[in-house]
Amino acid sequence: MSRISIVDCGINNLRSVEKALISLGHQVDVVNTAAQVENASHLILPGVGAYGAAMSALEESGMMDAVLDHAASGKPFLGICLGMQLLFDWSEELGLRQGLGILSGKVVRFPQFPDLKIPHMGWSALQFPHESRLFAGVDAGEMVYFVHSYYVCPDENKIVAATCKHGIEFTAAVERGNLAAVQFHPEKSSRVGLKILDNFAKF
Repeated sequence: MSRISIVDCGINNLRSVEKALISLGHQVDVVNTAAQVENASHLILPGVGAYGAAMSALEESGMMDAVLDHAASGKPFLGICLGMQLLFDWSEELGLRQGLGILSGKVVRFPQFPDLKIPHMGWSALQFPHESRLFAGVDAGEMVYFVHSYYVCPDENKIVAATCKHGIEFTAAVERGNLAAVQFHPEKSSRVGLKILDNFAKF
């Protein structure tokens, strides 16, 4: 089984991710220093809260450069929820804020439609534009759990691994090489979420 490191910079909802991975039989380390990130084989960046606060917390943690290096190294990397959004160039949440720039694109708020609730909260069905390692063994239409008001708009359609609908069709997951990220919470998505986490652990 893989040994997986989860980044802890004070803005993460990481304990449920940790418990889900342990239930699958994987060894898990919660890391909070650059040296620990540098030694990781598999790295997960979860996140909750506001984009700007999360970027500031990551900068102040001293781990930002190590996280960037890991993503560029080809070693497995998974972003979850806000951790996915941070991978992109910038977000419009509470004013424009620069992100990590690992993937090209932006983060924008859901448009307001009559009877459309924001945040998008609850179970929604995934669709897959093409095959990906992250979703191996997961069928189109499987439900996963979301809580978000903003979504990513990648510049490259080829990295979109899954989509979902909430008023509009939006990107629910991306995958490029050993880098993957999901907007939903796999650790809260029952059997399907566990399958996705296990697939990542096998990258």
